[in-house]
This record gives sequence, structure tokens and C-alpha cells, in this order.
Amino acid sequence: MDDSKGSMRNFIHFHDVSKSFGITKVVENLELEVEKGEFLSLLGPSGSGKTTILMMLAGFEETSAGTILLDGERIQELPPHKRGIGVVFQNYALFPHMTIAENVAFPLRMRRLGRAEIDSRVKRALERVRLGALADRRPDQLSGGQQQRVALTRALVFEPKVVLMDEPLGALDKQLREEMQLEIRELHRRLGLTIVFVTHDQSEALTMSNRIAIFDKGKISQIGTAAEVYDHPQNSFVAQFIGETNLLPATVAGTEGGALVLDLGEGARLRAAPAATAAAGLGTGARVMVSIRPERLHLDPEAGEGRVAASIDDVVYQGDHLRLHLSRGDLRLVARCERRSAAPAVGAPVHVSVAPADCAVFPA
Repeated sequence: MDDSKGSMRNFIHFHDVSKSFGITKVVENLELEVEKGEFLSLLGPSGSGKTTILMMLAGFEETSAGTILLDGERIQELPPHKRGIGVVFQNYALFPHMTIAENVAFPLRMRRLGRAEIDSRVKRALERVRLGALADRRPDQLSGGQQQRVALTRALVFEPKVVLMDEPLGALDKQLREEMQLEIRELHRRLGLTIVFVTHDQSEALTMSNRIAIFDKGKISQIGTAAEVYDHPQNSFVAQFIGETNLLPATVAGTEGGALVLDLGEGARLRAAPAATAAAGLGTGARVMVSIRPERLHLDPEAGEGRVAASIDDVVYQGDHLRLHLSRGDLRLVARCERRSAAPAVGAPVHVSVAPADCAVFPA
């Protein structure tokens, strides 16, 4: 094993970490490693434990069990200001009575740097995020996006080992949120930051992350790159939580050419490649769930092997694409297709197919 790669992977290491509030276990036996310079998003519904994990790493919550290592050092006994970690909160937590420059200078003053060094760092940091001209204003004189940049600058100015972000873009409107996503991505690349980012917004996680850890009830349900968790979900929770999917009950009818033949009912059958199945040994008669992304369903003009006949129940215009709601008896499907000169008509018969590699299959 490459030792250097192992140490990179262990820059942050949660080892068997649990956290309980009374009898409620919020995080359970967490094993999580983060590389130096990585952008890792913690994604999950409310109450899944992701913010608690961030707060334990920052030092604002104590662990109930287990060990947290940062760059090989156990940090549970260190107070937050000695961990070398910058934190950006959803509400920015700026001091309203201080100017922008004073807000950014605060963590440097806490670390007792000299006045000249503080002034130099603050000026350089504000210019980097294009806020130098606003240094003497107070937070309530800035827009939401400007306040977010100040909070980010304050978290970066003391050159932390790690930056933690707890839903920092949640209060921004859609356009500004997308602009700030790209801005944070650029800062991450340019400065080589290690970022742990908490969000419940799946598109945000897909846009920004090197890897995504999807949490459910205090445990990691799946961790991987954006493409891995989207294209190859390992269970139905991940398939439903990240992106849109058709999640259909089915029965394994047998194998054909190495692929599973799936009976969806209503006389509809599809094939799934072995690599697309989340569990080995699914034999004939096994009850399963099959996940198919809407954009992976193809509309074919004619019937044929592996094609399912259906009718169009609704056509939803979404600007750059159309969402088609399809049915065959009790079977319901959603397909996403490009706009064409003539949109398909409601009630028209269609045939849909999907590549075997695009069917993710899990035990029911």
C-alpha cells in the first residue's frame, strides 16, 4: 500500500464515532476519511446527523464515543479555536456592530497577531473576494451574497487546515446561490482547501463536491463521487434521495445473456446488467426494486425486444426538456426527453426502452 496515499486519505478521520442526545442516537459508529484538499459534501434529510458531524469536527459538540483525528492528531480535547478549522454557518454569524474589515480581522485578533500583519491579511483577503471597497461598511449594509462572502473570508483569513460549511447558501435566492457555488468551487481549487460541506440540496452537492457522503439516520448510506452515487446507487434510499428516479417493484424472471430479466408486471419486462445490481445472488423469483433515471428511458417509435408499450398521460414543458408521464395499466413511469419541433401528444401510444446498464436493482 502507498503510505503517502493512506496518510492523505486520513487527513480527517472519524473512527467509530457516535453521538447521542439522551436516549436518541444521532450518529452511530461513523467511519469516515477525508483527503487533504478534498471537497466532501455531507448530504441527507433533516435529522440524518450531518450537521452534528460537522459540529463535532469543529469542537462545538462533544463525541459520545470514538475518535476524531485531524492530520494524525486526536482533536477531541482541543478547544475549537485551537483546531485550525474555519467554520461558515447558514446565518453567517457576522458581528452586526463591527465593520466588514473588523469582522474579518476577528479570528486574527483572537490568535494575537500583530496589527500590521492583521491589516495586511484583511486587505488581501477582502480584495480576493472583490469586497475591498466595502471594508468600512457594516453587515446590514451588504446584500446576502456579500455577507456570505464576508463569512467565507473570515473563515479563510487565518489559513485554516480545514473549512467547514453548514448550509451556507441556504438563505440565498436561486441565481445567487448558483453563483456562490461556482465561487466556492473556484476558491477550493485555487487555494487547495479541504472543505467539508453540509447540505440537503442534492444539486448543490452534485455541482460542488469531489465526493458525496449520503446520510440516513446517523449512518452513511453511500459515499462516492457524484457520478458514482447518481449513476450507481447502492440502495433505494440513495436512488430516491439524489436525483429523480422511477423506483419500480419487480420480480426476477430469470437470466438472459448474463443479464437479469425483470418482470415489472402488466406484461412488461426489462433486462439489467450484472454490474447494475446492488446485491449478488438474486435468483429467479426474487422480489426486487429497480431504479431507472427518467433521462435513461428512451422513446422508440416501434415495438421490439426490451421495449415496453405505454401511453402518454401528460406532457410537462420544462424549458430545455419535456417530462413525459407514461402508464401501462398500473405501471407508472416518468421519462425526460429533449424538446422537438412537435411535442408528443397526450394519449399517444409509445414504446420505451432502457439499457441494461442503466437499471439499478436492489432487493425489495
